[in-house]
Amino acid sequence: MPKRGRTRKRNWGVQDIDTPTRVANSRQETPSGRTPEDRVYFSDIEPNALLVSPYGSLAFVLWEGQECLCRVADSLLDRKRSILAPGDEVLVERLEDKPFVKAVRHRRNKLSRPAIGQNREKVFAANIDLAVVVAAAAKPYFNPGFIDRYLIAAQVGNVEPLVCLNKIDLVSQEPPQLQLYRDMGVRVVNTSCTNGDGLEELRDCLTGRISVLAGNSGVGKSSIINALDPRHELVTREISESTQRGQHTTTASRMYELRGGIRIIDTPGIRQLGLWGVVPEELDFYFHEFTDFSKSCRFRNCTHTHEPSCAVKTAVEEEMLPRARYESYLRIRRTLDENDRPTSD
Repeated sequence: MPKRGRTRKRNWGVQDIDTPTRVANSRQETPSGRTPEDRVYFSDIEPNALLVSPYGSLAFVLWEGQECLCRVADSLLDRKRSILAPGDEVLVERLEDKPFVKAVRHRRNKLSRPAIGQNREKVFAANIDLAVVVAAAAKPYFNPGFIDRYLIAAQVGNVEPLVCLNKIDLVSQEPPQLQLYRDMGVRVVNTSCTNGDGLEELRDCLTGRISVLAGNSGVGKSSIINALDPRHELVTREISESTQRGQHTTTASRMYELRGGIRIIDTPGIRQLGLWGVVPEELDFYFHEFTDFSKSCRFRNCTHTHEPSCAVKTAVEEEMLPRARYESYLRIRRTLDENDRPTSD
């Protein structure tokens, strides 16, 4: 079995994030790399506006230097709701002196999850440069499981990730799990909206880019936006002391323009991020530190859960792989297995 000192680093630049060919095939991509849905809704237009936030059959867009509310063309609706997401590049025209979104350009990337209670994809950000997963050092409790899921979603969507640990002022030292992400090549920024620690470093990462903030409710996404640009005055709420859970203050994904050439898509807080486009058999692909060891597993299709002579499990037992990451893999695998089970008619 190969031995190594620590987790292999991953180059997280957008050009280096590769989605498995099997995943592409499962989405029925055409030779051009586009899905059938792409052919229906998207086109090679020259956009003149940027989607700020969808609103049913309407949408807020940044057009001609200002934000305006537009009607969305019927060709971009699915069940009377637009298929658009913040960050979409769109073509806006006037119809009877009222603006409407006529077409949308093919997306270069996206972040998505399963729609709640439905077997369909919910895209919550498109054409983004940086996917920022925000976790709290405390209040609510630090949740590495959400980070692990978000890193997978970023790989599937072909987006560079960044981990932001907020509320760092509430703890004497950062959670040890953060070093695992640094070892993987993921940038980590610690911030405090109370004393300003780390905000300038985060600002440098966001400047000149379109970024998206995601995280559990109450981790401080809206507070970060307020700290970077107080003009927006986004609503924030306290954490419940009994449940250690936050309350939703952001109800829909929306893009904000901040000073200094920063565009941020704020997303509603969620308790668990579902994964779209990931099947159980391919989960280990997204845990890159498993790769060298999985080659030595006895079975080629080893799931690293119960099989004998599993090199990944042995590496965990011999402390050559981080146990925390392996346990996260098992939790995600169980969820995917449950969602993948056939249901009776």
